[in-house]
Amino acid sequence: LICGDFSLSEKGALVILSSPSGAGKTSIARALVEENKNFLFSVSATTRKSRPGEVNGREYHFLTVNEFEERIDNGQFLEHAKVFGNLYGTPLQPVLESINNGKDLIFDVDWQGGKQIRGSSLSKFVISIFILPPSIKALQERLMKRAQDSSDTVKDRMGKSIGEIMHWKEYDYVIVNSNFEQTLHEVKSIITSEKLRRVRNSQLEEFIETLTNEFKELKS
Repeated sequence: LICGDFSLSEKGALVILSSPSGAGKTSIARALVEENKNFLFSVSATTRKSRPGEVNGREYHFLTVNEFEERIDNGQFLEHAKVFGNLYGTPLQPVLESINNGKDLIFDVDWQGGKQIRGSSLSKFVISIFILPPSIKALQERLMKRAQDSSDTVKDRMGKSIGEIMHWKEYDYVIVNSNFEQTLHEVKSIITSEKLRRVRNSQLEEFIETLTNEFKELKS
């Protein structure tokens, strides 16, 4: 929004996408980033081994346990948690840079990470969305189809999925991912709507004052 030489700018938003494994949050996050240059993907750090095709620094920052714990001690994570036996965390510096540069950062995190981000000092920048599968059977089929994990890991993920689903009430929005394109559209609509909220327009008071002064000048 521009009036004369005045530009009404915003800080970047922190968009949390959470779901049980296989419900589609990662695919949605990737699609958002591909479609809109203002969206950036938050690259987490992890101690798990990389999967075939994954690149260090693109999918994850792959760290040893010692490296990860050292960064925890140095306060370099916005949030961190242990999930399925591995450590995961969000590097803090890229988050601060995205907010200050007006870029919207997309987080693909579990409910533990989402809770820590919402409870952090950056909570006012957060938009949280929980993605549900259309059914437990569909969730299992998606996990098996992507063929990224062993059958034991899939079984473990399925066993923990109901516990993850029970955290849906902690989120601002909840979407059932029955159709990927429809879900993607709904997520984009939520972000657009939230960005237009008065409380997210950090320079709105200054802009209103500008309009008021212009009005006074016209009357004088």
